[in-house]
Amino acid sequence: MERIWQKSYPPGVPPEIEMDGTTTLVSVVRDSCARYADKTAYISMGKSLRYAELDRLTRDFAAWLHANGLGRGDRVALMMPNLLQYPVCLFGALRAGCVVVNCNPLYTAHELQHQLADSGARAIVVADNFAATVQKALAGTAVERVLVTSIGELLGPLKGRLVDFVVRRVKRMVPAWSLPGATKLADALRAGRGAPFVEVELGQRDLACLQYTGGTTGVAKAAMLTHGNLVANLSQAYAWVSPLVTEGEECIVTALPLYHIFALTANCLTFMKMGASNLLIINPRDIPGLINEMRKVPFSAFTGVNTLFNALLNHPDFARLDFSRLRLTMGGGMAVQRSVADRWQAVTGRSLAQAYGLTETSPAVTINPLDVKVFTGSIGLPVPSTDISIRDDDGRELGIGETGEICVRGPQVTQGYWKRPDETALVLYPDGFLRTGDVGYVDENGYVFLVDRKKDMILVSGFNVYPNEVEDAAALHPGVKEVAAVGVPDERSGEAVKLYVIRKDPALDAATLIAHCRKQLTGYKVPRYVEFRDDLPRTNVGKILRRELKPTAQPAQPVAARSSTKA
Repeated sequence: MERIWQKSYPPGVPPEIEMDGTTTLVSVVRDSCARYADKTAYISMGKSLRYAELDRLTRDFAAWLHANGLGRGDRVALMMPNLLQYPVCLFGALRAGCVVVNCNPLYTAHELQHQLADSGARAIVVADNFAATVQKALAGTAVERVLVTSIGELLGPLKGRLVDFVVRRVKRMVPAWSLPGATKLADALRAGRGAPFVEVELGQRDLACLQYTGGTTGVAKAAMLTHGNLVANLSQAYAWVSPLVTEGEECIVTALPLYHIFALTANCLTFMKMGASNLLIINPRDIPGLINEMRKVPFSAFTGVNTLFNALLNHPDFARLDFSRLRLTMGGGMAVQRSVADRWQAVTGRSLAQAYGLTETSPAVTINPLDVKVFTGSIGLPVPSTDISIRDDDGRELGIGETGEICVRGPQVTQGYWKRPDETALVLYPDGFLRTGDVGYVDENGYVFLVDRKKDMILVSGFNVYPNEVEDAAALHPGVKEVAAVGVPDERSGEAVKLYVIRKDPALDAATLIAHCRKQLTGYKVPRYVEFRDDLPRTNVGKILRRELKPTAQPAQPVAARSSTKA
């Protein structure tokens, strides 16, 4: 498809990024640490870490890895929430030439064991809250070195001890564990400080991360992201945001977990390149705690997903924050609902720009102009050096305005899945385009619109119904807090639309909500069933898991006790 989107680029955004062939994540980190040495890189629980300190600590960790036989190409797993230790170990492992395997701390032992065994990780760094899981998962893996850290370990001697006392003794958040031979991260950093270290010469083809994905649709598999992939994507994102920011002066709120590709690239890498500070939020589901942390810093940027924005807007204290320095808000990970975007602008005075990406694309594919004044529902324009192709089920390219699978080609696209050539062949066309599994179209101005996931489509009497559209319509009702739409078996139409709803207004009933949807949607798209719940299943970043809501066999039936109603 011709790059018609470039005519809609914001001023200052180039059509192509320059890749010199030698820049790696390590050289980006070292450059930022030198240029912004005295500026704050990360903030956690009131403790600041300067860029100069980040440089020293990452060097110390890299030296410890080398001294313990870990180096180029060895996989090092990280299993922590957003602590100061995360960027230290992330960049330290990369400086040692290792490949980072990001792990969700909430993994079960079974899930973690699969990821460690599949990646061949030789070492893991884990917060002690989750050490019991590591203990259960080690059998059958190649892990030789376990490093354990505590929440307070880098917060300073007094504050750190106090925080750890509260976490361990008061809140009892650290289950008993036993890992013979494990090393405290603080001890490793001290030992590394006195050890020699020679920087590793890396290239853009070297692997930087094994980023696992696809766990909700089967066995999790790792997208191989090279230094070149991630440098390309941070350069693409940097080109997009740099006209609106001041280098060395920004502060971004990092509530999404750093082990997720969105926060890893957008917050940790892109904003580090511009010398920004990152406010690390350990538990984004603690909305009062998140708001309290935001109150302490003059934040200028915020990234999140629809459910996080919605949760903040539903808390009365959020509107009392100072938004005078807020320059940009970016939403991704799932569709941003119009009702949420409109409320965000009304409360903060700033627009919410939607973006789109995948683990396999490092992740950014499209971003909206960040100074857009009106929410259009578009996921934005393809970032520089990126091609988009909309294709039918046979791989034929479709035209402007036609709906099909979104396919992507660019320097940020993965080489494939770790040790899974068959699955790689299923998602990569011979011409280099990646099949995203998402359905969408490109309009005449080059803006991309996401319709939905192909696998989530609902087929009602032969007509395609996309859950995003139904959810967006239902969310416009003031009594709805959160909503998910799925297809359920139906004798008459094959499938019917069912809504799962968390109410904002306890008086809202199913008939009222269905009547509201009927005013917004064509007849076959109108939900026939509604079930009210107190919560909905979610991923680690808060995305609602429709798959877990879909029935396995029996048609949905109206159940009065569960407030389920058939239209």
